[in-house]
Amino acid sequence: MADAAQRLQGLFTQLLGAPPPVRVRAWDGSQAGPPGAPTLVVRNRRALRRLLFKPGELGLARAWVAGDLDIEGDLYTTLDLLAGDVWERGEDARTLTQALRDPEVRAAVRGLVRLAGPPLPPAPPPEEARSPRPHLHTKRSDRRAISHHYDVGNDFYEIVLGPSMVYSCAYWKSQDSPDSPDSPDSPDSPDSTLEQAQHDKLELVCRKLGLRPGQRLLDVGCGWGSMAIHAARQHGVSVVGVTLSQEQAAYARKRVADEGLTDRIEIRVQDYRDVRDGPYDAISSIGMAEHVGADRYLEYAADLYDLLKPGGRLLNHQIARRPQRDETTYEVDPFIDSYVFPGGELQPVGITVTQLERAGFEVRDVESIREHYALTLRRWVTRLEADWKRAVQLTGPGRARVWRLYMAACAVAFERNRIGVNQVLAVRALESGESGMPLRARTWN
Repeated sequence: MADAAQRLQGLFTQLLGAPPPVRVRAWDGSQAGPPGAPTLVVRNRRALRRLLFKPGELGLARAWVAGDLDIEGDLYTTLDLLAGDVWERGEDARTLTQALRDPEVRAAVRGLVRLAGPPLPPAPPPEEARSPRPHLHTKRSDRRAISHHYDVGNDFYEIVLGPSMVYSCAYWKSQDSPDSPDSPDSPDSPDSTLEQAQHDKLELVCRKLGLRPGQRLLDVGCGWGSMAIHAARQHGVSVVGVTLSQEQAAYARKRVADEGLTDRIEIRVQDYRDVRDGPYDAISSIGMAEHVGADRYLEYAADLYDLLKPGGRLLNHQIARRPQRDETTYEVDPFIDSYVFPGGELQPVGITVTQLERAGFEVRDVESIREHYALTLRRWVTRLEADWKRAVQLTGPGRARVWRLYMAACAVAFERNRIGVNQVLAVRALESGESGMPLRARTWN
């Protein structure tokens, strides 16, 4: 009798305290759940074994990456529905330990154990990082983590990021979603593109830093060189860009050479902690500080402070999480930690500001661009799906599935205000207290 889906639906109901908002279709062809809803496809019994041996998000992630689980229907809608029932419960959610105190739940789990087949834990997918615990953020471990995330092939990143090769939140000037058919930013419009939005973000950073010809800029976590090239070409500065990724550095150096900017841009494979040729007039850190680690953040801020001239500015562009009632209970997201950013840690923007000020900076401006990142991620997913076969050829199906889920889930998380992204502008003031900032704020707009 084909009833696997009904059994799964019953267990999910017990664990969540309410019926799940999606349909379930099991390997035996059975289906259960609300008609017309997106469908969670459980392709084989191995998916159940992954969940039983690693209950929670990591088990689900392993099943998704391995192709044991899939989603039929709109991916964003599915994640949004699940967010309402799972993510937003936060610290009030029923834990698995609490749920297992219920005799009916224990009986359902025993039934799933029988349904799952031989009790052997499947090996994790090869895409899973073997990151050490705890995250010490040594130079060696950070280099390994950066390689895991960025050294997956520049051709793959070209598919996702497009010609701009900027891997951080774009800056959309339209009030409408770029994915709306009626929006001037829609994919069918040649007048406003992801590339333009990324150009506008880089220009915004340069304006906030007040770059002028002849100045020196340090770009920490320079990626594929886009910020360095924009700042040198458009604002006449000399740039040192540092990255821990060999593949990024090779790609960036070629771009710099092709632009004829080798006299003004130097790309190094170097840890920011090893930069010793300051002072710089300005420092940009765009999407890099998430890799630093909470325990190392004050050290990061102090190092950048020491590298700046008095009166110099820092633009720190960083993803932030919502604060928790008890910050000691914060744990790194297991899917992100194992498959995307090993060792990556998010912190609330208030903690970031405090640490920068403890290092000596004066924080002059904080701008949230959370909605912009949701729009950016949706565009990246669109690009990935449009060239899916080639992406799979370049990285393998598991890695491509990691990126599709990661970017779509992050888009929903930004939209639901579970995470945000902020540009923090800070200055190393002169001993006299002068900041060198204009009297009226946000003159860059």
